[in-house]
Amino acid sequence: MTTESTAMSSPNESTPPVLGVPALVVSGFLGAGKTTLVKHLITDAQERGLKLAVVSNEFGELGIDKALLQEAGGPGYVELEGGCVCCQLTNELLETLQNLWETIHPDRIVVETSGVALPFETLMTFWREPITEWVGESLAVVVANAEQVAEGRDLEGTFEQQVSSADIVVLNKVDLVPEDSLGKLEDILQDMAPDAPMIQSIQGQIDTTVVFPPTSNQTISPKRTSKPELIPHTHEAFESQELSIPQNITPEQLVQQLQPLQALRIKGIVNTSQGLKLVQGVGPRIDLSAPPPNLPQEMIGRLVAIRRK
Repeated sequence: MTTESTAMSSPNESTPPVLGVPALVVSGFLGAGKTTLVKHLITDAQERGLKLAVVSNEFGELGIDKALLQEAGGPGYVELEGGCVCCQLTNELLETLQNLWETIHPDRIVVETSGVALPFETLMTFWREPITEWVGESLAVVVANAEQVAEGRDLEGTFEQQVSSADIVVLNKVDLVPEDSLGKLEDILQDMAPDAPMIQSIQGQIDTTVVFPPTSNQTISPKRTSKPELIPHTHEAFESQELSIPQNITPEQLVQQLQPLQALRIKGIVNTSQGLKLVQGVGPRIDLSAPPPNLPQEMIGRLVAIRRK
């Protein structure tokens, strides 16, 4: 991440910014494409010469997103593992954000929640001292997987709570569904979040000026006018399981082994007969692609599967 002087003057510790640092909570159900969207936000900030701080939270302890985002995010990237940032790790999130403010003075903040977290609760952190002294507008951006909505899969409970908390809904992976079905899918999401603007995307590619307006005239206004009320949740009894995969398994054998698990989400790195592959599964779909560079050796051959208990 660039550390050069930016078009926006970075504040110092004794002088809080007039408008505050804009903050996003990027949320969405397992496999919606949150990490892909965050990578896009990182790239955009770098191209604009802005310092973006990213805090990512995974449900489970393997830390796959760290490998996917660490190199892109640089010193402004921090991962919180092994719990949920909206409940078990709220104090850790508070401390992490304050440390990022004091050390790198970011121009923008992004908190990527796990796929089972509620953005409404995560936003509570931005109302707590000392964060509230320097943070500016905070918005909840919820990413929804168009294919999941089209199949009517797992749309109750956590999914609906996430979408209903959104200030902006990103309908992602629209290339995986028929174009003439998009209106119906948007209607389903609009019923859950009647006041939230809707953006369609492929691979998380959105116009970032929608979520980070270039001027003080905000394109999107948050629905909240007062501090949100905390509503406890229990993650619908989700569990994460780490899987060990033998080396040189063929891609076909790997897919055949993973599909019967019926996991909500699978993510990891496997050394297949065709080389290292990043494995990402959402419901019945298992995708294999090139992995990020400079992977820690201990991550190879390990997968995390998240399922309901």
